[in-house]
Amino acid sequence: MLKEMQFDNITVKVFQDAVELGRAAAQETSQYLKGLGKAPINLLFSTGASQFTFMDGLKEQEIAWDRIHAYHLDEYKNISPEHPASFRLWIRQRIEEALRPQKVEYIHGDAPSAQEECERYARLLENNPIDLGFIGIGENGHIAFNDPPVADFEDPLLVKVVELDEACRRQQLGEGWFATLEDVPKEALTVTIPGIMRCKKIICVVPDERKAIAVRDALKGPISTACPASILRTHSDVTLYLDRSSASLIL
Repeated sequence: MLKEMQFDNITVKVFQDAVELGRAAAQETSQYLKGLGKAPINLLFSTGASQFTFMDGLKEQEIAWDRIHAYHLDEYKNISPEHPASFRLWIRQRIEEALRPQKVEYIHGDAPSAQEECERYARLLENNPIDLGFIGIGENGHIAFNDPPVADFEDPLLVKVVELDEACRRQQLGEGWFATLEDVPKEALTVTIPGIMRCKKIICVVPDERKAIAVRDALKGPISTACPASILRTHSDVTLYLDRSSASLIL
């Protein structure tokens, strides 16, 4: 580890690169899960390219996956679970098939009624409090698909349909999930910010230089929906894992 810092309630740990970062976050995850004398343990997963090394790190750990129920943060509206950019496909390949948790609960973005699907998933989260959430931070400061224009720190809902802003959609394009910007869906189903803040513990894995501005704003800017991730500074137990590049503006 290169450096450890504190920003309000967030413990920030900086590593040389994404591989070291992912391995360290996985080690903390394993230690925390071993201390939970309960089953099932409910985990909430973020997806995307930023989580690849963390997933690799989890494979190296001795974790009793048969005690784990897995949930995920978001899914595009009206997308097939077989679409290469589907988060259900991401979860299925990198968590369900690779790690074999006891149960995986999917957000069905292509459900006949998006509103009813949001209500169904909200009931699951209500009835199965999340022990540990893995939360990424987007280039525009979003957490899950709570982009600045739709982020609501006092949202009465746990899951809702949101419109994706252009910066968010361009990030998905830039990561290679879609061929053109027009192909990126304009709406998604997402766990809301109050839903995320209900997690008993949060581990954030945020590598890459393109996240540096969002990281700086989340840690040093005002706590505001202009950078939704800034709200994490008010959570009681958050560790943010950065590499040298994503931490470049706070070092």
